[in-house]
Amino acid sequence: MQGNQRLTIKVGQKVAIVLKADQQSGKMTEGVVKDILTNSPTHPHGIKVRLMSGQVGRVKEIRL
Repeated sequence: MQGNQRLTIKVGQKVAIVLKADQQSGKMTEGVVKDILTNSPTHPHGIKVRLMSGQVGRVKEIRL
């Protein structure tokens, strides 16, 4: 599932994000959502979140 709809992302959910530093390579980092940082309902590059680890990036995939 893709992460460009804010409604589909919940705090405590496992996701794969792309960090700002990894945007060129597209390398994904897995983690659990701590905060949802994007206020708009959608974003074409993915909703920005903060993981429990403190890393911030845009959601590319929602993991089950």
